[in-house]
Amino acid sequence: MSAPREKVDFKKKLGEVPHKPGVYLHRDRFGRVIYVGKARDLRKRLSHYFTPSRLMRADPKVRALIEAIHDFDWHVAGSEPEALLLEGKLIKEYRPRYNVSFRDDKRFLMVKVDVREEWPRFRLTRVKNPDDGARYFGPFAHSGALRQTLTFMRKRFGVLTFGRGSPTERERKSSTYQVPMKLAETTPEEYAERVAKACEFFEGQSKELLAPLEDEMRKAATNLDFERAAEIRNMLDDLRKTTKPMTRYTTTMRHRLKLPGAIDPATDLAELGEMLGLAGPPRRMECFDISNISTTHVVASMVCFIDGRPANHLYRRYRIKSIEGRQDDFASMAEVVRRRYTRTLREISECGMTNDEAESESSVVREHVDYSFSQEGNADIARRLTAGTNPQTANRNPQLPDLIIVDGGKGQLSSACAELQRLGLFDVPIIGLAKEFEEIYRPGKSQPMILDKDSGALKLLQRIRDEAHRWANGYHQLLMKRRIAESTLDDCPGVSESRKQALLRKFGSVARLRRTSAEAIAKVPGIGVKLAETIAQFLKERG
Repeated sequence: MSAPREKVDFKKKLGEVPHKPGVYLHRDRFGRVIYVGKARDLRKRLSHYFTPSRLMRADPKVRALIEAIHDFDWHVAGSEPEALLLEGKLIKEYRPRYNVSFRDDKRFLMVKVDVREEWPRFRLTRVKNPDDGARYFGPFAHSGALRQTLTFMRKRFGVLTFGRGSPTERERKSSTYQVPMKLAETTPEEYAERVAKACEFFEGQSKELLAPLEDEMRKAATNLDFERAAEIRNMLDDLRKTTKPMTRYTTTMRHRLKLPGAIDPATDLAELGEMLGLAGPPRRMECFDISNISTTHVVASMVCFIDGRPANHLYRRYRIKSIEGRQDDFASMAEVVRRRYTRTLREISECGMTNDEAESESSVVREHVDYSFSQEGNADIARRLTAGTNPQTANRNPQLPDLIIVDGGKGQLSSACAELQRLGLFDVPIIGLAKEFEEIYRPGKSQPMILDKDSGALKLLQRIRDEAHRWANGYHQLLMKRRIAESTLDDCPGVSESRKQALLRKFGSVARLRRTSAEAIAKVPGIGVKLAETIAQFLKERG
């Protein structure tokens, strides 16, 4: 048995977990897997284990599990059904002491068809024999949906389900198997064509068949036949669950799960640097995202990863100032990139030089520089000034990143590149990550780069992009809450817009104003004693 381990910093590690479906593994002090679980949102689910209130309310078994956890791993899945399948496989493999489900020999259902038979039948099975020459589809996480799908296939394609051997006399006469022609009049060769079409359906080629059902559902709803419409809707749900493409996890794929240790930042960084053709792994990365859920508050975020992990103390939030009353992602991205790196260059010059040196190197903070008499650009100057930084304090000092990531496609990337060029940062690597198809756009390249969805490099980019998105949305929600609170003063008698702004400048928020005495409120310019008493009483009643 390996030596006991120290508990990891759960709060710090939770910051790396994405808000995506997947599985998680809890480990004890010896590194043994003691629990495997699945989650629709990995970060939310894992955070529940490490809140003090959860430990106080938990039953003895859960309390024992929480106290035994020294570390945890996770793996992102494409969907909840994928997570369920992977959870079952990992529980059977590790047999964790705190898991109850999946500890027996029960397996997920699969569909088996032996096309070598004269009359192949689609049958349910839980065990796959790789040597029997049959075709297998699955496993399937939803057994009920799978059984409904088999019923649909039997009626739609006229294929045999269950049983064995040639069709019985009853099956030949059954109305179920008369599509597209009577089974009794069908040759084995013609029946094989039905089987081939049914196999294509199980492989996911089902769009052409689902479209007529959708039309039938809409017609039923139009004719007010809601019972029939609901029946077709449920059937469509079952068919989509069964035929939706899913990653099938096998023992040979286990190395791709990165267990033990779901994230390997050093490997992911090295792979990313190689994929993008950088001089080395991008040790410091900064990612930008715009949140413009409404035109009231357009905000942006910048998150920083160092050595592949979040550096929360370097996160920044921005309120976009250059556009009002409209949404313009390109202009917003240009503004935030300009503000971020104008300030970064200024801070580098202030930290790295004396006053005399700052005057001679003043080009580092100028946006428009004549480079015809200099071989050194702003990026070169900034790197030279920070070259001797103490490694122990480097992460807290202003530095240019090794890679800039913008959330978006060509438009956002072009806007950001234009601002970097104005600042003289010509050679700072930058990419755009478009969310819909996870395409990577690079300056000067017309075609996007598409990485394998299971590559560590892409997952690293997704983690930092998702973190920037979370940070931006959180700021947007905070501003909206403040705006809602501030609007309370609009209903207060005698409080004009100028007086409201004066009160908020003085006390910062309505919550603080509510805790303030009428005497203190009266000291604000433009607010008399009588109005101060009115405001205090008004907020007390609205509290």
